Amino acid sequence: MRSKTSMALLSLLLLAGWALIWPETSSGQETAVIKLPPPQQEGGKPLMECLKLRQSQREFSPDKLSPRVLSNLLWAAYGINRPDSGKRTAPSAVNWQNIDLYLATADGLFLYEARDHSLIQVLKEDIRGLTGTQDFVKIAPVNLVYVGDYARIPRGSDEDKRFYSGAHAAFISQNVYLFCASEGLATVVRALINREELARVMKLRPEQKIMLAQTVGYPKK
Repeated sequence: MRSKTSMALLSLLLLAGWALIWPETSSGQETAVIKLPPPQQEGGKPLMECLKLRQSQREFSPDKLSPRVLSNLLWAAYGINRPDSGKRTAPSAVNWQNIDLYLATADGLFLYEARDHSLIQVLKEDIRGLTGTQDFVKIAPVNLVYVGDYARIPRGSDEDKRFYSGAHAAFISQNVYLFCASEGLATVVRALINREELARVMKLRPEQKIMLAQTVGYPKK
């Protein structure tokens, strides 16, 4: 039976335009899976204008991103743009696609699932403050965490896997920068992270390594 907290979350998400399902895990516990609105794949500012406007900003409004904006952001960052092959908006060596994209928000920690363009709830706690050392990470509505899964790179040393994972995370980060420039959002990519503590809270496997984090939100008014 769903808890009162789960039902309250369901009501809020439905009012906001989310579609929510509750598949059961192997332990019998329910896990929230939020189906994102279809991404808008047309419009926005011209590429050259986005490159002109691209910048890092470190002052954010606490206002939440709408489901539509969040959907577009995640698709631009690391969505599937060629459904026949499953290839994405960001490149990866040998198409390894070894980056897991997490979102830390006031409502908890979520994992982006590109195949069905949805969010899987990982934690219900607000862990935004653990995603970086700067104060603004606690205020901004979204902190993206790029996690490289070394297990999905079948060859090479750990140094090789760290290099590829870092490059893959950087490609995604630039997609986010360009999307934010197009949509008038503020963003900054960050490396100042207590990786050991954050990995423990996120319950990552030893093969999963935190590469970067990136804060996204509306500019501070």
